[in-house]
Amino acid sequence: MLTELRIENFAIIDRLELEFGPGLITFTGETGAGKSIIMDALEMLLGGRAESGVIRAQAERAVVEGVFKLSGLTRQAVNEILKREDLLDDENYVTLTREVRREGRSTARINGSTVNVGLLREVGALLVDIHGQTEHLSLLDTRSHLTLLDRYAGTDTLLNAYRQTYQALQSVRRELGELRAAQSDAARRIEMYTFQVEEIEAARLKPGEDEELRKERDRLANAETLAANAQEAILLLDEGTPDTPAISDQLGQVVSALASLARVDSSKAELAARAEALLENLADVAHELRDYLETIEYNPKRLEQVEDRLDLIHRLMRKYGGSIEAVLAFGANARKQLENITGAAEKIQELEAREAVLLNELATRGEKLSEQRKKAAEKLAKSIEKELDDLKMAAARFSVDFQTRPDPAGLPVTGGRVAFDATGFDRVEFLVAPNPGEGLKPLAKIASGGETSRLMLALKNVLAKADPVPSLVFDEIDQGIGGRVGSVVGHKLWQLGRVHQVLCITHLPQLAAFGDQHFQVQKVFRNGRTTTQVRHLDGDERLLELAGMLGEVSEGTLRSASDLLQSARAISSG
Repeated sequence: MLTELRIENFAIIDRLELEFGPGLITFTGETGAGKSIIMDALEMLLGGRAESGVIRAQAERAVVEGVFKLSGLTRQAVNEILKREDLLDDENYVTLTREVRREGRSTARINGSTVNVGLLREVGALLVDIHGQTEHLSLLDTRSHLTLLDRYAGTDTLLNAYRQTYQALQSVRRELGELRAAQSDAARRIEMYTFQVEEIEAARLKPGEDEELRKERDRLANAETLAANAQEAILLLDEGTPDTPAISDQLGQVVSALASLARVDSSKAELAARAEALLENLADVAHELRDYLETIEYNPKRLEQVEDRLDLIHRLMRKYGGSIEAVLAFGANARKQLENITGAAEKIQELEAREAVLLNELATRGEKLSEQRKKAAEKLAKSIEKELDDLKMAAARFSVDFQTRPDPAGLPVTGGRVAFDATGFDRVEFLVAPNPGEGLKPLAKIASGGETSRLMLALKNVLAKADPVPSLVFDEIDQGIGGRVGSVVGHKLWQLGRVHQVLCITHLPQLAAFGDQHFQVQKVFRNGRTTTQVRHLDGDERLLELAGMLGEVSEGTLRSASDLLQSARAISSG
């Protein structure tokens, strides 16, 4: 709940520091005194619009700060957000701050740390619900109706079981979707992968084969030149010509001469040996050349085969990779993909069977959930109509409308397949008929004014235990309500204050008399400036304020004010 509210330089407010307790807190004062300005400041604090126009004249900035005490589910929800954003300071309290400067820049802070307005709004929505005559109330949001009904009906166990099955079904459907997407062009992909596998495997490629083939191609393409060169070398080395003896013969003569030399001069023995080794090497070269010459063949057919093989390899490398190894790897992967596609059909069948089982299970859980909601809806309608009867709207009617939407892929329930989500298949909306003969209409379309105020109050009273927001603010909920009903409204708000902290601006003394705390808002002229002043009233001061709300302060109005307080105490304690 809101425990402290500080407002500085906001509109005609100079500086206010207010402390609040639990229960019903009433604000009274003349029209224009600044009651609604306090609510506007609170709304800005919770993430509403922050415009430089709200800054008090001659001030550079306006600041609003609120301290909230956390408890129960609200503490858990708020602390989860604060932990997520690394803003947790005290698990039992949170401080929100909003500042707007003259140049138009606004700053939001949580526990002293600057945050974006979206985060401030997210936290603020868990702390305070502001109800104004010109605003859409939270209860007018159709999306909140199912949540409120579930909390009222206590469907936690059923809803959690339903959501577990729902998540399992969503997982199966995601996997099915991926497989079906892959299967949608399965025939084309099977054909493609089959062709790739067959083309690569038919080639029977071997790593390094292309290099060997290139060497063979070079030999075959240059066979005549190679043979001529080899024959010329053999001729010079070992055969010679009529005019020129063979190099081997000449080198033999050199070896013989050096051998004779070494016999006379032993110091040249090593030189003679080297010459002899050179002659032997020359003989080996000639021998290898003759062997090489025998391998050289002019074979156009083989050359064509080698050219074709290299062309095939190069074509496969262009299509599937830059090397034989890459082509082979591509073929292995294509084979694997082909096997996966072939096995996907079986997997789809398994998942479809699992999907059918989960759909039936979810339908059963959804029907149980819907049944509990409908029972609670009947009880809720009776309770709200009783509240409206107390508020002098005996002819008003309330109902919870349940709808479903057909969906061929939905849950198989009685009556056909229906759309569903994580909350079930029910589409829920609150309907009301404020006056006889008008018929039930959506809550969002009811007329404004006193009927709206009383209807909202009735709803809030009945749904109080289901509504997690700890602090409720009602800005002139008594608009259009007379004194006779005002006492009933006051009692209802007091009852609501047993479950929530309720802040209420009112012009009705009958309502104000029920306040656990009573604040008077005044507009004063001081030092040439108009300022809003707020005083906590008790005892005689409160009696005087209630008497003034009834009319001129006199013995009669003071007596009436005293009667109102005594009556409020009696009703509240009864």
